[in-house]
Amino acid sequence: MKNPVYWVVLAGISIAFIQQGLPVRSQGESQSDNKQMDNITIRQGETLVLSCLQGDFVTHTAWLNRSSILYAGEDKWSVDPRVSLVTLNQDEFTIKIDDVDLTDEGQYICAVQTSSRPRTTSVHIIVQVPPKIVNLSKDLVVNEGSNVTLMCLANGKPEPAIGWRMLSPSDDSLSSDNEVLEIPFISRYRAGVYECTASNDIAVDTQTVELTVNYPPSVSDGRDVGVTLGQRGVLQCEADAVPEADFEWYRDDRRIFNGFDGIEIEDAGAFSKLTFFNVSEADYGNYTCVAINKLGSANTSIILYVQDGNSGTSTVFTPSCLLLVVLLQFLLKF
Repeated sequence: MKNPVYWVVLAGISIAFIQQGLPVRSQGESQSDNKQMDNITIRQGETLVLSCLQGDFVTHTAWLNRSSILYAGEDKWSVDPRVSLVTLNQDEFTIKIDDVDLTDEGQYICAVQTSSRPRTTSVHIIVQVPPKIVNLSKDLVVNEGSNVTLMCLANGKPEPAIGWRMLSPSDDSLSSDNEVLEIPFISRYRAGVYECTASNDIAVDTQTVELTVNYPPSVSDGRDVGVTLGQRGVLQCEADAVPEADFEWYRDDRRIFNGFDGIEIEDAGAFSKLTFFNVSEADYGNYTCVAINKLGSANTSIILYVQDGNSGTSTVFTPSCLLLVVLLQFLLKF
């Protein structure tokens, strides 16, 4: 099948050129002078300047983009406001296109009619586009043990290379050289910020996704506390959980509330404190801290025991012997 041929008639010039942009004949079937310049590569957003030499005895001249006339001499045919005339004289014919876009890519032809025959100069414009990430996974909240897939899509010319990495906390072992990052059976240690990078010869585009991993509470072993009678005593409980745990305190099977019998309960993030401002004999014993979130619970026991203020020795009281100790201390007063 033959290539389609377009004829353009402008101010006395009649030129035929094949769709691929190679001018082949002038009207009257005489051989024309055709020159193919090296390709010009330009970045999206820059200004393209096209210039061709005129020479002596030029009667008519024009710039064409594929099958569209941009300028015929001083007359602007293009309706694009980005296209303008720079120079037109006996020596050169120069136009420019501001804010070049991908649609401006293609063949451009400078057609010159001399007193003897037409002459054309053609050049192919290649527009490079910096990468831009156009589709990215949203921030995710998942439960520990779930399978996670992160997706990143980008446009650009040349086609950008896409990669994933764990940005914070940094982990070089968790990365991908393509659009998808798969994390099977995710653990709490894989929670953090992940970065997608799209890069080509022009520039680099990066965006991040925050991945939150929920898991049930785990409670640190409680540390028993010795306090002298009448002194201030503090029991502390620490829990690791996402989302953060709520705390409950118990004495035996009875829940303790803030302000109960002069006891203060203060929660701050992963920590909870149970404070006695004036420890009495009745306060000694075994306490339980329970940490709870939507995925589960955990607990630890802490003993508040009597510490002798004079000798520094201590005695551990369990619920079974607490009454006996209190009775002995009472009898020793007489």
